[in-house]
Formats: sequence, structure tokens, C-alpha cells
Amino acid sequence: MAKKNPHLNPETFRDALATVQDDGKRNWVYPKKVKGFFYKYRTYLSWVLLAVLFVGPFINVDGRPWLLFNIFERKFIIFGAVFWPQDTHLLIFLLLIFFVFIILFTVIFGRIWCGWACPQTLFMEMVFRKIEYLIEGDANQQRTLNEGPWNAEKITKKGIKLTVFLLISLMIGHLVMAYLIGIDEVKEIVTQPPSEHLAGFIGLVVFSGIFMFVFSWFREQACLVVCPYGRLQGVLLDNNSINVMYDYVRGEPRSPIRKHQVENSPKGDCIDCGICVQVCPTGIDIRNGIQMECVNCTACIDACDEVMVKVDRPKGLIRYASENSIKEGFQKLFTGRVKAYSVVLVLLVAAFVALIATREEIQGTVTRFPGMTYQMRDNGTVSNLYQITLINKTFETQKVELMSLAEGIEVELVGEKVLTLEPQSKLEGRFFLVRDQQSVLTPQQKIKLSLLHDGVEIDEINTSFMAPVAEK
Repeated sequence: MAKKNPHLNPETFRDALATVQDDGKRNWVYPKKVKGFFYKYRTYLSWVLLAVLFVGPFINVDGRPWLLFNIFERKFIIFGAVFWPQDTHLLIFLLLIFFVFIILFTVIFGRIWCGWACPQTLFMEMVFRKIEYLIEGDANQQRTLNEGPWNAEKITKKGIKLTVFLLISLMIGHLVMAYLIGIDEVKEIVTQPPSEHLAGFIGLVVFSGIFMFVFSWFREQACLVVCPYGRLQGVLLDNNSINVMYDYVRGEPRSPIRKHQVENSPKGDCIDCGICVQVCPTGIDIRNGIQMECVNCTACIDACDEVMVKVDRPKGLIRYASENSIKEGFQKLFTGRVKAYSVVLVLLVAAFVALIATREEIQGTVTRFPGMTYQMRDNGTVSNLYQITLINKTFETQKVELMSLAEGIEVELVGEKVLTLEPQSKLEGRFFLVRDQQSVLTPQQKIKLSLLHDGVEIDEINTSFMAPVAEK
């Protein structure tokens, strides 16, 4: 019969965060430096991901950014493809695909995203934490320094650390702004006086300040308090989900190694050294089972494996596993939930591809000019002023014409006679609809406009024409 973990007690360890003391004060976490197989490859992956993250804003495809999330102008460029406000439904589908994929991935592999690819973890553990180790030393040295008096050593080390942290935070703040408004705009903000781009300058300062606050003080609380992903584990994970798990079947009962100890009772492989707790960046004890605070960073796996080698016991006491694989000895990945999520994901991807394939390449929107109704002209005609917004979603320059489909109503463009759209751009213009006032039979008439490209109608736009009814 499989053993049950005697340390799983939801009445105790799940009642409070590991980073909060009994009196409500913060319990500052000082994780020990870790080394090992997983940490090595997490480091290699972090180099690749950070390089992609910092290079991203500089990549252009045919003169366009590779990635741009301009929420201010409601323009998004994803892998070179431009999405405008008129493509909101496509963005919704894209977000749904992303969320369903995350859910499916979590159901199967737990919070592997948090430990291996989340920007918060990448910067905290692979950048800021490494700098802290380099300047202030390992966990015990950091604790001693923080609890000690403000002498020359402490002031020097804290000053150097905070200065480096600030410089990196400024880099990250500029990086975020580059993804929001484009690298060219950021260059203008940086090279010109703040008064020339006050909003952009404030944005840079705010983002840099937020990152400085998060990585120098808030730290793991961003994962525990702010991020909702950890709380979703309760509904996403099941006994077949793979997580960083402690093998309590093999490890219990725990027993410290002592010299001249007479072994007269069965003992597990866990020697209760506590190293798994000491290296944890969120301060939890993985031996208590799956917890909201665990970000699957694998630090406890590497630390435990190192101890197991020293005490001549097999590695893997803490490893990637599921509850069922530990308790029952077998792993089942493709459960009913996984199959259901997979079907939903495939359907969403298929719908997204179909929408992309049928997306209109040139799209127009017409609105009446605000604050104006109609204008009487000296030649006996009446006109209405309109605004037109055209979006060219192709990669080529397009020329379009606007024509009225209503009898007796003519189109007069303000400025150019032909509307010319640059590739992947938006054009805003104005035009009049004009008709003989004597032919007006109703004060408001619904009409249709035709948008033509090379003589072929590409879009039909509905609007209305207002004018006083002619006197009989």
C-alpha cells in the first residue's frame, strides 16, 4: 500500500504565506546560491530569452517593427503582421488561443512557465539575484549585512548594488517603452529635452521606478500577491499534472544522519537537512506538497540532488513528477481534461486561421463630421461633411476611389482626388456629399458608398445624408 505524506497538513502551512511572520511583518527571504543540472540549463535559456527580449524592439520587417504593442494608438504588430482597432476580433481570438494554450500547458506541466520563462523570474533570479550574490555574498552574508550597523562596508555595498539595480531598471523601463511606442520614438525621447516629449519622459520614469521597486524590494511578493497565475493552480492542476514534487513515498520518514546512530526503525531517504527550504526563492518547504507559492524554479531539485550524492543515495527525491506518479508509480498525461482543452485549442486556431485568410485587405470607416449637419451652397446644392478612415493592411501602396451609390449624390474629396495609402498604414481624410436641394424628399436619407480599387469594389460603407426638404 502506498504511503501517505504525513506532513501534508492543510490546517497549518496553507494558512499563511511563508514570507509573512506571525506578527504580520515581512519575513525577508535570503535564498542560498544554487548550482546543478537544472540551474545550469535555466541560465542558458535565460541568456537566450533575455537576448530575444532586448533585441526584439530593434528587429524590423520591411521597415516595420517585428513586435509592437501600441495601446495608445491601438496598433499592434505581432511577428510583422499589423492589427488595427478594426481587427479587435482577431486579437480576441489570439488572446483566447494564448490563454487556452497556457491552461493546457499548466494542466500537463504545472508552472514550468514561471520557473523557466516568466520575465519576473528571469530578471529576479538570473540578473538581479546574481548581482546581489556578487556584491553582498551568499544568503548568510546578506543576512548579516542587513542586520548589521550602517558602517562603511554596508554603505559601500548597498550603494553599489542599488546603483547597478537602478541602471538595469532604467534599461528595462526603456525596453518596455520600446515595445509600446517603438524604438524610434524612444530614441527621440532620450535624445531631446524632456519638455519636448513630456508624456513619454514620464512613462520612462514611471516604468523604471516600478521595476526598481519590484526587483530591489517587492521581489517574490510579485509572484505571491500580485500575479493571479499561482492562484489558478487550484482549478487547473490535478493529480496527473507534472510539478516539482517531493517523493514522500521514498523520503518518509525523515531521519537526520548522526554518527554512531543505531538504526532500529525504517527510515526514508530524506535526511531533513532543510537545504530545499534554504534555496527556495519564495521561502516554502516543498515537502509540504504543491503550494501556490512554488514557481517550479527547480532550485530545490538541484540542492537535494547534491545532498543525495553526498550521502550516497539516489537522486530524484525532489523531481518533476505528478502526485499519481509518486503515489501509484505511473504517469498519465493525456487525460480527459487534456483532450478537451486540446480540442478547444485546435478549434480556436482553425477559426483564427480562417479569419486571417478572409480578412479585408483595405478597410474603410465613414463618420459624419462632429458638430455639423448640412451646408447650403449658393448654387442651390446642399452638402454634408464626413470623415473617412482607411486602413491598408497589405504590404503595398494602394490607391482607392470613393463613389456614391445613391442617385443624384456626388462625392467631393477635400484635397486629393484619389486616396493613396502607404503599406500597412492608416489614412484619415474628409469629403463632402453634395446634391441638388430641390431633389431632397426626406430630412435624413440612408445612402451607400462604394470603395473602389482598380475599378473593383472592395468595400461598401453605409452612412446618412441630412438636408432640409425642398419646398413644393
